[in-house]
Amino acid sequence: MSDTDQTDPMAEAFEGQRGRLRAVAYRMLGSHADAEDVVQEAWLRLSRQDTAAIHNLSGWLTTVVGRISLDVLRSRQTRPEASYDDRLPEFVVTADDGPAPEDDVALADSVGLALLVVLDSLKPGERLAFVLHDLFAVPFDEIGRILGRSADAAKMLASRARRKVRAAERPSSAGREQRQVVQAFLAAARHGDFEGLLRVLDPEVRLTVEAPDGVAVALGATKVAAGARLSAGAAAQGRAVLVNGLPGILSWHEDGTPLSVIAFTVADDRITDITIVIDPAKLASMDLPSPDRITTATSTRPPSADRPR
Repeated sequence: MSDTDQTDPMAEAFEGQRGRLRAVAYRMLGSHADAEDVVQEAWLRLSRQDTAAIHNLSGWLTTVVGRISLDVLRSRQTRPEASYDDRLPEFVVTADDGPAPEDDVALADSVGLALLVVLDSLKPGERLAFVLHDLFAVPFDEIGRILGRSADAAKMLASRARRKVRAAERPSSAGREQRQVVQAFLAAARHGDFEGLLRVLDPEVRLTVEAPDGVAVALGATKVAAGARLSAGAAAQGRAVLVNGLPGILSWHEDGTPLSVIAFTVADDRITDITIVIDPAKLASMDLPSPDRITTATSTRPPSADRPR
């Protein structure tokens, strides 16, 4: 928050809440840019308040961020272009230093691509109730005040959302096992091992490629396996990273500009989703690690890439 006076106790208190508020807004909206806007709007509203009347700053800010996020979600419903099918969730790409004792915990705590998809399918009230209560332990009476409903009504919304999330959820493999499945996929793709690809791909796997001319999607193990050279090709000279907490590959052109980001979702020891971003504009907007910060993920150059049709 660049425009707050760090000598102001209220500004310092807000800065101390900033990370949590950003996390709440991101899980509500699935967009880091929107989350930052929401947090900044919360600061502007706080700066106009008589802070002496605010007895619980954390609760007050959570309520404000929740209400602003709810307004954003509701406005999206009136814009067809805001649907999930027309956009991919924003990626947080971090260096993957390999399995560590706390690795499985970190993956379990992350908001992966699959959960973002499920959250995006919820109605605004359901999403707010689920995110605030189940992810941030906000009491139902506070959630009800944000929604303008009773605590019991907020509890029912969270319960409905929880059922939808559980219905769409599939148990994730541990972090170390996820990496092994991804490496098996890349090895099979490099060697043209079609049967090997089918063994690690979920029958209903989804491959999504975001290119400058739009988003292309391939569905089903047979079709994805047939076009798997794209995934392996994009991973050539790539490095292992975590994409929203899940195993991924980050690659660069020879001039150091990013070439691609690949994210894998693994459940029950099979890959259920592969998302590849090769749009230079989208890549340029990401905060990506530099090549010297992460370790090599692949050592063999696979065949050239083909986009799925």
